[in-house]
Amino acid sequence: MTAGVRRIIHVDMDAFYASVEQRDDPSLRGKPVAVGGQPGARGVVAASSYEARVFGVRSAMPMARAVRLCPDLVIVRPDFQRYRAASQRILDIFRSCTPLVEPLSLDEAYLDVSDNLWGETLATPVAGRLKQRMGEETQLSASAGVAPNKFLAKIASGWQKPDGLTVISPGRVEAFLQQLPVDALWGVGPVTAAKLRKIGIARLVEVRAADPELLRRAVGGLADALRRLAMGDDPRPVLPDRPYKSSSSENTYNEDLLDLDEIRAEIGRMARQTADWLARKELLARTVTIKVRYADFTTVTRSHTAAAPTRDPDELAARALMLLARTDAGRRPIRLLGAGVHGFDGDDAAIGFPGVLRFED
Repeated sequence: MTAGVRRIIHVDMDAFYASVEQRDDPSLRGKPVAVGGQPGARGVVAASSYEARVFGVRSAMPMARAVRLCPDLVIVRPDFQRYRAASQRILDIFRSCTPLVEPLSLDEAYLDVSDNLWGETLATPVAGRLKQRMGEETQLSASAGVAPNKFLAKIASGWQKPDGLTVISPGRVEAFLQQLPVDALWGVGPVTAAKLRKIGIARLVEVRAADPELLRRAVGGLADALRRLAMGDDPRPVLPDRPYKSSSSENTYNEDLLDLDEIRAEIGRMARQTADWLARKELLARTVTIKVRYADFTTVTRSHTAAAPTRDPDELAARALMLLARTDAGRRPIRLLGAGVHGFDGDDAAIGFPGVLRFED
């Protein structure tokens, strides 16, 4: 590779929680498995095996629906202690290669192997060796993407799942970008993608030629970051000590909530939990967000950002309750509530690339 070009690997474990369960319990191998809560208790799928995905079972899906799609589905309660142990072993393997490892969650991480402890000059053999060691030492498979930056590496890791390895060399970047739809861009979910398609942008590369004012009206402050990504430009470094981006608390209720006083008490309690977390981490937050999911699964979020960061529990609870008043709480049955904080004082949010909240892929 050309001098000065970074060698970034994104590793994403394949159906991680479900794969750990199948590894540790041979009776589950080859069967459709979902990790999560029971359907009668309004459980949600946290992860599904590839055998279950054939039936359309996906993460974040209500478990009751998953069982309807796959009547033979085996439901396993999550055991995060075992998942964390497997994750730690995988991180140890990564760090035997490079100290520049940025975990994103239990099942994915970025590595900068431009200079690595194994003395490899190319990233592709590093990625292959990492995959081989993970298979031998943890009996788990992963998919990896190799590219000159984080944005491209993450897309590449999902290109040939499961157990895939996709390499985007600097000379192939433009050809790769030409293949992508606009929703491959970070921060472009279904709603934003619909807005972009409405102004004639369906492919990632079409963002480049878009009228700047039209693009800004469609996506607001995200416009500049999307244009950079559409050019394949992502200068963010791999940060081994990744700063906190957000913290939240949420709960799905066995019975729908309709009493407004009870709902307010729950939101206030959750907001105060986030204040406790901020105090433990010695952080301050500018933004409070709440999440409300109604009985028909319609989900709304509301956010409020203040000029001055805080971790005062009374203030955070008051702002969460103010946001709750902007929903149909008390008028429509509610199955899930959540409250969280982000915009931490001193974090690196000014880079211009939004964080991603995710279930396991």
